[in-house]
Amino acid sequence: MDNIIKAIDPGSPLRHHARIGDNLISINGKRVVDVLDYKFYAYDRHLDVLLRRPDGTEYRVDVRKAEGGDLGLDFESYLMDSPRSCANNCVFCFIDQLPAGMRPTMYFKDDDARLSFLLGNYITLTNLSKREIERIIDLHVSPVNVSVHTTNPELRCRMLKNPRAGESIEIMRRFAEHGIVMNCQIVCCPGWNDGEELQRSMEDLAAMYPGVHSVSIVPVGLTKYREGLERLTPFTAEHAARTIDQITAFGDKCVERFGSRLFWCGDELYLKAGRPIPGEEFYEEYTQLENGVGMLRLLETEFSSALKLSDAPDGVPFSIACGTSVGPFFTRLLAMAKERWPMLDGRVYPIVNDFFGHSINVSGLLTGQDLIRQLTGKELGRRLFLSQNMLRRQEMDFLDDVTLEQASAALGVPIYPTESDGFALWGAISGEELPEIRLPERGEETEYYQYNQN
Repeated sequence: MDNIIKAIDPGSPLRHHARIGDNLISINGKRVVDVLDYKFYAYDRHLDVLLRRPDGTEYRVDVRKAEGGDLGLDFESYLMDSPRSCANNCVFCFIDQLPAGMRPTMYFKDDDARLSFLLGNYITLTNLSKREIERIIDLHVSPVNVSVHTTNPELRCRMLKNPRAGESIEIMRRFAEHGIVMNCQIVCCPGWNDGEELQRSMEDLAAMYPGVHSVSIVPVGLTKYREGLERLTPFTAEHAARTIDQITAFGDKCVERFGSRLFWCGDELYLKAGRPIPGEEFYEEYTQLENGVGMLRLLETEFSSALKLSDAPDGVPFSIACGTSVGPFFTRLLAMAKERWPMLDGRVYPIVNDFFGHSINVSGLLTGQDLIRQLTGKELGRRLFLSQNMLRRQEMDFLDDVTLEQASAALGVPIYPTESDGFALWGAISGEELPEIRLPERGEETEYYQYNQN
């Protein structure tokens, strides 16, 4: 337990009582084990808070605050506990397909129910204790994001390589019976959980409605680093098209039965199949947006609206770097913009993923070294735009630890990371809303090149 207070917000109702270094013991007589207990027990207006000084002295504070208001305490760790790692060895696990030598945090497999509720992470439910299951039900922790992959218990044990993996489906049914909302994900692997098995999974999950609120089906991602791992087959265009048709047909039935489609394909499946992305009404509330479902449709809709509302752009030449799968998509957006503003001078550069392998074609898995190698000597204009998803937000570096500043220096152009938002993208292209980016200094191009080659 790590309930040591490291900071107290100025507006905290405990600011005149608690001290840095105190230990939060309980709220209203309920022991605080981790961040979930802290957030749920602190919800009420009237609280009896028990704290312990570093010398072991305990004291109580009677707190009155607005319902739902925060106590304003920060602890030594966000979870107030150690993060829970994954107990599985999934045949498709992307982390197992990483090369050696990357930063240590890249190899940590998270499977923590608390982060699912608080941050939207997906979990398999395989490492939940009976206490955790009951606590989720008792506290009504909802929504929970679940990596299902298959509802066939035997197949799930094989795919996750965990003898307990099949038990999770019954846990999901219990959650559904108690009103816990679940957003689900299926990583679809040809020859494993597609076809008839996918149909079974969709039928089983639909039977848990409204507990199961949405399900995304995304294609397995395979890097070139799979030595010693299970043999998996990537999606072909034909297989992706068949899978789209299967999921869409079942989703149509769910619309008739529930008023919601429930099941959606990730955008990547449409790109692999060479199919157009469905219209905006298809995606309902965009529930699975963060999982790559409908992201391109929303981006295009927002971009089109921004164009209609915009003033003339500043005309500064620019370029856009992206994954090969979305290269045609951004080329089409740029053509739309040039129809409206013919003076635009921009180019799209799809970047081939040499680092992870050419079958990995999404923007979010591009590295700084591939970006630099493939754009060096190209006509980039005076601004280079790329997706914020390529970077860690705090450090502003790529998956291979190349920093944004290093890439900018090597290419001799300021790089602007943009959000997955059509208005933000047009704001950047037009020059209306550009973040402050440090320009590369003279001589940094050579300095970085020498560092990278060594």
